[in-house]
Amino acid sequence: MSGPPARSVSPPAPDHSGPAPAGSPRPAADLPTVQALARDDMAAVDALIRHRLASDVVLINQVAEYIIGAGGKRLRPMLLLLAAGALGGTREGRIGADAHQLAAVIEFIHTATLLHDDVVDESDLRRGRKTANAVWGNAASVLVGDFLYSRSFQLMVELDRVEVMRILADTTNRIAEGEVLQLLHVRNPDTDEAAYLRVIERKTAVLFAAATRLGALLAGADAATCDALHEYGLHLGYAFQIADDVLDYASDAQTLGKNLGDDLAEGKATLPLIRAMAHADPDTRAALRAAVEHGDTDALPAVVAAIHATGGLDYSRQRAVDYARAAEQALDGLDDNAYTAALRGLAQYAVGRDH
Repeated sequence: MSGPPARSVSPPAPDHSGPAPAGSPRPAADLPTVQALARDDMAAVDALIRHRLASDVVLINQVAEYIIGAGGKRLRPMLLLLAAGALGGTREGRIGADAHQLAAVIEFIHTATLLHDDVVDESDLRRGRKTANAVWGNAASVLVGDFLYSRSFQLMVELDRVEVMRILADTTNRIAEGEVLQLLHVRNPDTDEAAYLRVIERKTAVLFAAATRLGALLAGADAATCDALHEYGLHLGYAFQIADDVLDYASDAQTLGKNLGDDLAEGKATLPLIRAMAHADPDTRAALRAAVEHGDTDALPAVVAAIHATGGLDYSRQRAVDYARAAEQALDGLDDNAYTAALRGLAQYAVGRDH
């Protein structure tokens, strides 16, 4: 494996040992400050993405541009750039060209997973507009996803760094395992918290961890620092996904950019619902289990009521916050600079956002 696997699904207890740093550390950066810090480098990454998307097959260009051009915060490639910057991997304020290329690779891999996810989940809305499979059909979405995976490997091979290729090969394999693992839990009301966390480790957290580890690697960091950035990314990925799953029961479709209750419709038992099933009275538990087994969106109001009554949202939010704090703790040994403040800020943003 490219980095140490998660040894526990629970975040570590805060460690307050050791001397406090001299002076007060700079505050965590808010999202606009983070985006401003990375703006020039992200512009270079976006230009590279569009250049390397090009194919002489028109449908590939159409589908790929549709989903890449949908917007989004490009959080995963940004993490790679910020991790490199936090460790001094800048060149007169700019991240090196290799980091730009690997950031594009990370975005291609992420985009491929979105295309495949939407087909498997039969989703028709993402980021407030129709999914690619709703526009072009499942076959085109799957095949363009395959193109993006293969293009990402072309880009990483060009860098001719074995460790980079090993990290990304291992990561994409883990993501594929996560897809299959999630499929095994569809419409399964016996999915527990440990099983849920195993899925999101592979589906979400490993790509975050790969991005931050690669940033550290490109900055020339030692093994311990690369491991620390890996742990930061892994915990951030957990926090981000759990917070996302809370929003599916606590937001609205216009804010969220997808249909509220999509997880229930797809038969996915995410943490708020898992918590509710574990703590509801027998009759309510039976109704919740039936809703998961049948993907019954008509039961959504009753499901939301049960989640609130059992404290499922509060519990899940706290779990996300615990992981976000563990992510910040992984940064404790880094220099206190603008990039480190940005990484801390993204940990806080992951659990404080509304979409």
